[in-house]
Amino acid sequence: MELKKDSNAISIDMLLIVHSEKRRAAQGAHSDRQADPGAPPQRRGGLQGVGNRIRRWQKLERNEPHGTQLTVEVHPQDAMPQLLKKFSLAKRTYVQGLQGDKNGNTRPRQPGGKDAHAYPWDRSSLKSMPLDLRQFEKLDTYASQVTVKSGLDALVSDLLQEAHSDLERVRAIWIWICHHIEYDIEAAQEKDRQAFKPTTILQTQKTNCDGYAGLFERMCRIAGVQCMTVPGYSKGFGYQPGQSFSGEFDHAWNAVFLEGRWHLVDSTWGSGLVDSTTSKFTFLYNEFYFLTHPALFIEDHFPDNKNWQLLKPPQSLRQFENNMYHKSEFYNKGMLSAHPQTSIIKTVNGKVTVTIESCAPTLFMFMLNGKQEHGLLSLRKNGMKLDVYPPTVGTHKLQIFAKGNSEIYSSVLEYTLKCHYADIDVRLPAELHQPMGPSWFSEQMGITKPSHPEPVIYTSDGRCSVSFSVEEGISVLASLHGDDGPVTEEAQRRYIFQLQWEKRMELKVQLPHAGKFALKIFVKKRQEPGNYVFVFNYLLYCTNSKVNWPVFPESFGNWGQENELLEPLSGVLPANRNVPFKLKLHGVAEALVKGQDTWPLTLNREGYWEGSCSTAGCQEVYVMVLKNANHNFYSYILKYKVNAQ
Repeated sequence: MELKKDSNAISIDMLLIVHSEKRRAAQGAHSDRQADPGAPPQRRGGLQGVGNRIRRWQKLERNEPHGTQLTVEVHPQDAMPQLLKKFSLAKRTYVQGLQGDKNGNTRPRQPGGKDAHAYPWDRSSLKSMPLDLRQFEKLDTYASQVTVKSGLDALVSDLLQEAHSDLERVRAIWIWICHHIEYDIEAAQEKDRQAFKPTTILQTQKTNCDGYAGLFERMCRIAGVQCMTVPGYSKGFGYQPGQSFSGEFDHAWNAVFLEGRWHLVDSTWGSGLVDSTTSKFTFLYNEFYFLTHPALFIEDHFPDNKNWQLLKPPQSLRQFENNMYHKSEFYNKGMLSAHPQTSIIKTVNGKVTVTIESCAPTLFMFMLNGKQEHGLLSLRKNGMKLDVYPPTVGTHKLQIFAKGNSEIYSSVLEYTLKCHYADIDVRLPAELHQPMGPSWFSEQMGITKPSHPEPVIYTSDGRCSVSFSVEEGISVLASLHGDDGPVTEEAQRRYIFQLQWEKRMELKVQLPHAGKFALKIFVKKRQEPGNYVFVFNYLLYCTNSKVNWPVFPESFGNWGQENELLEPLSGVLPANRNVPFKLKLHGVAEALVKGQDTWPLTLNREGYWEGSCSTAGCQEVYVMVLKNANHNFYSYILKYKVNAQ
């Protein structure tokens, strides 16, 4: 028996011994005592917390066989019973989720058939019950700002000021823990440290996963919500795809009983993450682990008791180890599925293909062994497709990232890629950035109706022409990149000649030699400051070893829209030759070619300016125009080099 004194009452903790043959008599005495208005109200299967102590519910499940814990409170006639005040936090008597054992004790009901969700995921929701997160906006703001003033009871009481249902009570507790309790890495490594004691956690505001789960359970019980701590294995910090699990459990989380059903939460992972390089914890709230759909929760949480999977059919440990692990950001950013569905994949003829389906247009990127190389990633309105060509035989790490609505790319998938044959003929340019080919993103950036919708363009003679529509006010810049030249920015653009008329742009491309090249497309709004923004690129592929095209002539800012160059297209002219010129120029009064001498061009009936120029005695040749006949100022529009003699 234990005696505790409060401000205006005395509570007595007693262990009542009841022999089985006397149980009926004892029950009658119990009923008589409940009828006494001076006795505290009894809660059917209520909390076993007495006075200032709350017993852990796990103790009840150990079936203590010798008696039942009771509390008798003696208080002034006109005073509110202290126990009633404590239990009034919950506003009502909680009887859901409780069941009796063979000794008459009560404990939280074990999960059963009505708690189970179908496996695999039916894509209906990320949550195990219908939720509109907007309904929590005010509550979340309030709960995240509550501070610890005294003990745990007072903290829960403060949190529940804005909570009016079990769901809101659980939400308030969840939000407070996720925003105030830091993961203690040292405590996680020191098994004998008691960092999971609630009083210690409130003082240090640090703990490990056991502490998170224990604190969450304790606070829920004070709030009158049934809660259990669930130990098990997890694919958390340090997890490697395909690893096996055995021995001691490495994680703990919670199950809460809401609206007649058990639901899963993990406040440890909801609060933030540990940086793999610095091993430091960062607060980064993760909504995914609040009432997570069990078919998704099983991807990185395997409980010690299969019933706590809340799944039908339940998964085996071997299935848990082999199943593809989609990180929480995979679902947070709207991903629905991925293929292959195993974490360890093998190449076929030196190639492996990964596809992702998403519920909305999403930006992706990938890394193979930490570099954005050796892959072709193309965007789709409902996901992406990635072809990877590992450069060497062996094991490779493939990571896939998604951007979603934020400005930050987050890791969503990780594969271990095993390559038994590397195709050396499929070497891709190092400058081949992502994404490949036109997509919804290029349309969003003002480039539409492309002549080549596929990301790879094959050319037999080393030349191609790419065209697309451009929204008004958008300026386009293109450059050509290969691993063995050209190397300067000017040279990268000189193998491309841009032509534009009305709202359509054409890019004429001549490759300097056979091989693979990245044709990169950039855009910017003309009226806005800043640099051009990369949009997408094409892979140009030519196997003709005889290809050896020179650069195009250099064009200047006065080369106007709807101008057209028919000849000469080569930017390098032969020495000591008469070279014919033919151009379509709009809005000019005169046009001429200037070398050692000046050679006028004449306008023919078809609207082309024609003429010829001798390259004798000069190193450069310019095409010049006079915009207005009343002016005598000529502008440079094209520049040619002349071969040395």
